[in-house]
Amino acid sequence: MFSMKKVYKLEDLDCANCARKMEEAVQKLDGVEDVSISFLTQKMTITADDARFDDIMKKVAKTCRKIEPDCKILFS
Repeated sequence: MFSMKKVYKLEDLDCANCARKMEEAVQKLDGVEDVSISFLTQKMTITADDARFDDIMKKVAKTCRKIEPDCKILFS
């Protein structure tokens, strides 16, 4: 299995507590090897299975929306 590491900018992440909850939830998703969400920099660094990266990111976005509905992951 090959892994890919990417950094995404986050928009409207309201608090450090939400960032921690999102990080914990995303870490449990299948295919995610490592994730770090920084409230200060408003960034998410994620390492996941390269072959399924797009599908994993859809699940990540859905998971994050459940915790912080206003927060957007900017896929640029």
